[in-house]
Amino acid sequence: MAATYEPKNILITGAAGFIASHVCNRLIRNYPHYKIVVLDKLDYCSNLKNLLPSKSSPNFKFIKGDIESADLVNFILLSESIDTIMHFAAQTHVDNSFGNSLEFTKNNIYGTHVLLEACKVTGQIRRFIHVSTDEVYGETDEDAIVGNHEASQLLPTNPYSATKAGAEMLVMAYGCSYGLPVITTRGNNVYGPNQFPEKMIPKFILLAMKGKPLPIHGDGSNVRSYLYCEDVAEAFEVILHRGEVGHVYNVGTTKERRVIDVAREMCQLFSLNPDTHIKFVENRPFNDQRYFLDDQKLKNLGWFERTSWEEGLKKTMEWYVNNPDWWGDVSGALVPHPRMLMVPGIERKFDGPDTSNSASSFAVNDSNADGRVVPVTTDSPLTQKPALKFLIYGRTGWIGGLLGKICEKQGIPFQYGRGRLEERSQLLADIQTVKPTHVFNAAGVTGRPNVDWCETHKPETIRTNVAGTLTLADVCREHGLLMMNYATGCIFEYDAAHPLGSGIGFKEEDKPNFTGSFYSKAKAMVSSSNVNFSSYFHPENS
Repeated sequence: MAATYEPKNILITGAAGFIASHVCNRLIRNYPHYKIVVLDKLDYCSNLKNLLPSKSSPNFKFIKGDIESADLVNFILLSESIDTIMHFAAQTHVDNSFGNSLEFTKNNIYGTHVLLEACKVTGQIRRFIHVSTDEVYGETDEDAIVGNHEASQLLPTNPYSATKAGAEMLVMAYGCSYGLPVITTRGNNVYGPNQFPEKMIPKFILLAMKGKPLPIHGDGSNVRSYLYCEDVAEAFEVILHRGEVGHVYNVGTTKERRVIDVAREMCQLFSLNPDTHIKFVENRPFNDQRYFLDDQKLKNLGWFERTSWEEGLKKTMEWYVNNPDWWGDVSGALVPHPRMLMVPGIERKFDGPDTSNSASSFAVNDSNADGRVVPVTTDSPLTQKPALKFLIYGRTGWIGGLLGKICEKQGIPFQYGRGRLEERSQLLADIQTVKPTHVFNAAGVTGRPNVDWCETHKPETIRTNVAGTLTLADVCREHGLLMMNYATGCIFEYDAAHPLGSGIGFKEEDKPNFTGSFYSKAKAMVSSSNVNFSSYFHPENS
């Protein structure tokens, strides 16, 4: 066994998320002489409340930021004298990866690459612990009695696991090419307090608390292994201090459970009838039947699982019962297939009858030797199509009016917003009344009759074009709604890099460089703001 490693200044990425917050709180609690710096962009599944146990500690520092920012990462490594990185930050929900795979590539591969390059440039990192997943191994044979070990072939089967495998290859390459002291972990399913309810166990708990059906992808025969979060945090504590550079460690358990059995246990805990409270729904595009890990290598370092499934599930259930509003509105995460966007509140809806509503669509055939769940009938194919409903602001404007006509032509249900953008209560009323799947903002002050009007009416311009737009964006964020903001191309002007007549246009990521009118300045304020909505730039005639 390698000598015990003692870090001084640790950077933990993604520590406002589920697993990393438990690791951070544990290290803060057990090692007051370590300085812990947290970098997190506070995505939808992150919550600063997860770090409350560490907030008042003198050795804790939080920085809001994105690992994709090379300048920020380099600055943190140098200014905080970081010698150890524990890299948890990632998009992790498989369902989301099916509908937004490029975002996973950006976060999980490009973000990891930025970190690795910063480590190479600064040359001061003594440990880089990269957190991966058991899903990189792909599906385990149902009859396998030996789990995947650390040298097993990587055969990812979904976009999420593919990006994690790709990130692993970069980590390994930087270890070989530049001598970066790397360690990789591959863990199975983790559960416990603080977990965002897009994942199965907290989703089941919150639904069961409301007496609602528990959705199961496919027939429920898929097998998974579950580790309690505190046991996993201890595993990372052990790997940090005793893990060997260049090695991979599986973090897992050999105890397995079928998804259908987990749902039944949940029904039992909440005194629900599984025959009426289990709902079989459309399966994932690909759903691995089984993941199975060999965790002996980690046990050789002295780690072992402490929390039984029954004890961990009871603790988790009690936490969610006592903290039902920890995450705010999570209605969009509780639907069967929250894979349209990586934000809470987006629901994947269907037109037509739901042929998978009833638990009687599937049943356990106890005569099967393997106890698998099999369909009773197979004559109910899912032929549903996505349903849309748009909420549009800017009815009297050219673009807003045109959007309505397009919706009418394509048969898309829509309503125009009645509220003023700067009045939050009115926007909330619109969303509660319309219940949209998407929000389009084409409202704004463009001038009466032209942009010169904005020069003498700056408060009105700011109130609508900046404060109003950002208020709408924040309301949409709270409700997990995609907002499309129609901005303007009048925030750019020709310069040395974009000369007139060259055909070289401005890109979405370019910073506004035209401040010749107050209208343009106001629009640039919104375009430069770090808010979670899409902007569509279009030309305008002044």
